[in-house]
Amino acid sequence: MSSDVSTGPPALQTANPAERAPQGAAADKVRWGALALVMVGTFVTILDYFIANVAIPSIQSGLHASPAQVQLIFAGYGVALTAGLITGGRLGDLYGRRRMFGIGLAVFTVASLACGLAPTATDLVLARIVQGVGAALLVPQVLGILSTMYTGEHRAKAFTAYGLVIGLAGVFGQLVGGALISLNIDGLDWRAVFLINVPIGLLGLLFIPKVLPKIASTPGASLDLLGAFLVTGALGLLVYCLVEGREQHWPVWSWAGLILAVVLAVEAIVHLRRLAARGGQPLIDPGMFANRTFSVGLAATVTYFLSMGSFFLLFAFYLQQGRGLSALQSGLLFIALGSGYFGTSVLATSLSKLMGRQLVAVGPVTIALGYGLVALTVHEIGIGGDIGWLIPGLLVAGFGMGMTTGPLTNTVLMGVDPQHAAAASGAVNTAQEGGAAIGVAIAGTVFYPALGNVVHAESFAHALQVSLIPLMAFGILAALLAQLLPRPAKV
Repeated sequence: MSSDVSTGPPALQTANPAERAPQGAAADKVRWGALALVMVGTFVTILDYFIANVAIPSIQSGLHASPAQVQLIFAGYGVALTAGLITGGRLGDLYGRRRMFGIGLAVFTVASLACGLAPTATDLVLARIVQGVGAALLVPQVLGILSTMYTGEHRAKAFTAYGLVIGLAGVFGQLVGGALISLNIDGLDWRAVFLINVPIGLLGLLFIPKVLPKIASTPGASLDLLGAFLVTGALGLLVYCLVEGREQHWPVWSWAGLILAVVLAVEAIVHLRRLAARGGQPLIDPGMFANRTFSVGLAATVTYFLSMGSFFLLFAFYLQQGRGLSALQSGLLFIALGSGYFGTSVLATSLSKLMGRQLVAVGPVTIALGYGLVALTVHEIGIGGDIGWLIPGLLVAGFGMGMTTGPLTNTVLMGVDPQHAAAASGAVNTAQEGGAAIGVAIAGTVFYPALGNVVHAESFAHALQVSLIPLMAFGILAALLAQLLPRPAKV
C-alpha cells in the first residue's frame, strides 16, 4: 500500500514527449537548475506580497500618500495576483509554460523597477497592480512545470522545496524588508524593497533558456475569454471588497461589490458547465472537480491559508504597534517561526511516507496548537514581559506550516490530467492567495473591534488573542477536511 501523499501517481506522468521530464543522470543538472529557477520566481512574487507591509510607513511619508493610496499599494498587488492566477494558468496551457513563465517574470521585473522609481503614490499603485499581473502570469506556471518535469521521489522533493519557499518568503518578508530599509543603501530607503527584484529578475530571464526545458503547449488549446472575464471579475471583486470594505468600515459600495461578485461567480459556473457540455474548452474544466482529491484538497487549501496568511500580518501589528519593535526587530522574532517551518519542510517527504494523508491533517492541528500557545503567552507576559517567551509557540506553529504547505499542494494536484496541469495549478494558487487575502479580511473584522478606540499596548495584546480564535478554528477545520481525502489505493 502506498501511503506517500507527496508522490504523484502515474496519471500525472504525461505521455507527450515534449512534456516528459528529463531522463537519466545527465538530465539532473537541468532538472535541478530548473527547480532553482522557478523557486526564485516563486520566492520574489510571494515576498512582495508581504514585504510592502514593512515599507508602508516610509512610503506614506516619502510620497505623502493618502490612507486610501496606502491601502491600494498593498491591496492592488494582491487583488491583481489573486484575480489573474486561473487565467494565467490557462495561458500556460495555451502558449507553453516556459514562455508564460518568462513573460510573467519580465512583466514583474519591469513593474518592480517602476515601483522603485515611482515619483508619486498614484504611480506606485499602478505599478503594483502591473506587478501583480506579472506575478499572476508567472506563479501558476511553477506548479505546472513541477507537475510535468518531476515524478516519484523527485516530484516529492520538488514540492517540498515549493512549500519551503512559500513559507520562507512569508516568514522572512518582514526581516528582508526591515533590513533593506534599515541599511538605506544609497539613500534608497523604501525603494530598495522593490528595486532588489530587478537584478534577480534579469538574472532569471538570462537563465530561462539555459535551464528550463521547453514545455509544449496543449495541442488545440484555446482561451475561453468570457470565462476569463467572469472568473477574474468575480475573484477581483471578492478580494478587493473584502479587504477594502473592512478597512473603510463596510460602506454600501463594498456590499454591492460582494453581491456582484457572487452574481459573476454563479454566471461563471453556469458558463463553464455549458461550454464543457458543448465540447468546448472552458477556462476551468468542471470535470476536474469530480476528482475528490482535487476538490476536497482545494477546499482544505483555502481553509488552511485562511489560518496561515493572516497570522503574519496580525502578529506584526502586535509586535510593531503593540510592543514598539522596529520592522527589523519584529522580523528577527519571525526567525523562530521560520526555523520551525524549515525543520519540518525538509522532512516532509519522510514524514509523508510515515503518516500518509494524515500529515496534512496533523499539520493544521499543530498550527492551531502553536497559535494557542502564542495567545496564552501574550496573556502571561502582559505589556512588559520578555517577548522571547513567544518563541516556543512560534516554533510549534512553524512546525505545522512546514508539515502542510508542500504536501497539501502536491496532494491537491494528484491525478490531475496533464493537459490541465497549469489550469489546475492556477486554481491551487488562487486557493492559496485568495484564502490568505480573505483570511486577513476575516481576522480584521475580529482584530479591530477588539482593539477598540483607545489604542494602547494592552489593547493590541487583547486584539491578537481574540483574533487567533478564528485562526485556530480554521486550522481544525482544515484537518477535518483532510479526513475526506480518498485513502491511498492498494497496490
